[in-house]
Amino acid sequence: MAVVKKLVSLDSSVAIELENLSKTLGITQKELMERALDFYFDHTDSITAKKISDDVRSGKEKVHDARDVFQELGL
Repeated sequence: MAVVKKLVSLDSSVAIELENLSKTLGITQKELMERALDFYFDHTDSITAKKISDDVRSGKEKVHDARDVFQELGL
């Protein structure tokens, strides 16, 4: 997987906790941040799925039958 550099600014207390925890766990701050973000993204996936389901139920989003879509696209 390609590596992309990102420049982030952290509150000093968060930066200190990140440094301390990475030392305690014996992993780099980069790895700790990647793990934390992966965990957070998994969590937000469920929040996003719930919102989409709620939007479908309320009529804000429409669901189309796959067969109708394929037929319209000539597939």
